[in-house]
Amino acid sequence: MPKSVFPYYADDISAVARPLNTQLANCGHLPGHVELLNMLARAVGARNFQHFRAQLAAQRRMTRGPEVDMAVDHVALQRLARYFDLDRRLLRWPTKFSHQEPCLWVLWSRLPARKILSEPEVNDLLFANHHFEDPALLRRELKERGMVTRTLDGREYRRVERKPPPLAAALIRSLRG
Repeated sequence: MPKSVFPYYADDISAVARPLNTQLANCGHLPGHVELLNMLARAVGARNFQHFRAQLAAQRRMTRGPEVDMAVDHVALQRLARYFDLDRRLLRWPTKFSHQEPCLWVLWSRLPARKILSEPEVNDLLFANHHFEDPALLRRELKERGMVTRTLDGREYRRVERKPPPLAAALIRSLRG
């Protein structure tokens, strides 16, 4: 069986050396192989080596890119991508609150920027991007989470220009490709 290769990448080697030095100083003994792997993984932002490997494997499946962005949980990204079909439409409304917001960010990204939309126009865009036929739920969630604004009478909607969180941005990118 071929040996697995796990590329180790750090933007700033000094940022890796500091936590590694602290971990080695607190260790009190010469660390073994697995303990050293865990220390190296923690130095680049993973919880342990197993987490580092899982992130790398999920990142490879999701983006096919060479380096791992440890700011994004690629296992969670893979889980979130399952809410969308091959046409990149939302299949169902997630029951978990932590899964709802990244899915809303995907819908938010499909609303035109700096354009006033009527409620029927927003409904049409939402219908085109989900399968469970509840645009009212999606409009309400987008409004409550500050992703869109609307007039008091509900006639005009406008996307609020904000930067999505890292996980949501990665989900948007993965669904574009």
